[in-house]
Amino acid sequence: MKQATVQSGKGIGTLAVKDVAVPRPGSGEALVRLHAATLNFRDLIIAKGLMPGLGKEPEVIPLSCGAGVVESIGSGVTHVQPGNRVSPIFALGWLDGPTPTMEMLGGPVDGVARQYAVFPAESLVHNPDQLGDLEAATLTCAGLTSWSALTRHRPTRPGDWVLAHGTGGVSLAALQFAKGMGAHVAITSSSDAKLARARSLGADLTVNYRTTPNWAEAIRKALGGSKIANVIDTVGGTQFDDNASLLAEDGQISAIGMLGSQFSWMKGETGVNMVPISVGNRAQHEAMLAFIVEHDIKPPVDVVFDLDRIQDAYHALEAGRFFGKVGINLL
Repeated sequence: MKQATVQSGKGIGTLAVKDVAVPRPGSGEALVRLHAATLNFRDLIIAKGLMPGLGKEPEVIPLSCGAGVVESIGSGVTHVQPGNRVSPIFALGWLDGPTPTMEMLGGPVDGVARQYAVFPAESLVHNPDQLGDLEAATLTCAGLTSWSALTRHRPTRPGDWVLAHGTGGVSLAALQFAKGMGAHVAITSSSDAKLARARSLGADLTVNYRTTPNWAEAIRKALGGSKIANVIDTVGGTQFDDNASLLAEDGQISAIGMLGSQFSWMKGETGVNMVPISVGNRAQHEAMLAFIVEHDIKPPVDVVFDLDRIQDAYHALEAGRFFGKVGINLL
């Protein structure tokens, strides 16, 4: 089988694809034939060493988000059977409750940039027929992060306003989920073309922050007297003050990313309801999948590369040349 590796912290140029033996499942495990994977900004963080210690040394099989079919199972497995369409959860063993394990795919433990992989069977979720493999492979990290931001700490209510920055996987998942929950959604981006695509997915308000540098004031005027109930903060501390100025009294800044600066939660005490979002567990992933089926949500994958071109996929992610997700074909 083909398998990719990256030297943690040594850069995109260390990504390599090689042939290795197909593993075998042991007791309590399942062998999955992976069909598709997608990238997250977290994968760049690990490859570049932007957060030292996040990636397994000296190298790791990258990527946390994948989907495929169970090929075989070890003894004692009842949760899945051969032929089931599945995805591994983000933090292996985190089945329920608030505390994640440290077995996070594509970082501390090997991820899904390979054609076959063995996982603990209980750490797999069943993918619905309504989702293709690429669509299901958008959800493990980006989709579930957005789901947790909108449901776990401050449940989104009909009529709420949600603000999401950019048009990557987290922000677009938040847009699609929030619309399904009856909320209104504002999206910012530097691309009018991407904003037009966001409107086609249901965005109620879009602002180009490049042509409208005072985007916060533009949003404030457009909302009239309304306030933002939840900011899906993928950019980080550089936008914290503007985000906070738009927030409702009971609103929440969901601190998720560091696309533009350090994470917002690194600012310390601010007097603002700021919640670090740590993806989610298997039960939350299953609840998200049920919601997706109920509301017929189709996560967008913009461009797909074969595994042999995984470096190109990383460069596309790094350059921002995508809408939604960058995919990897593992067939």
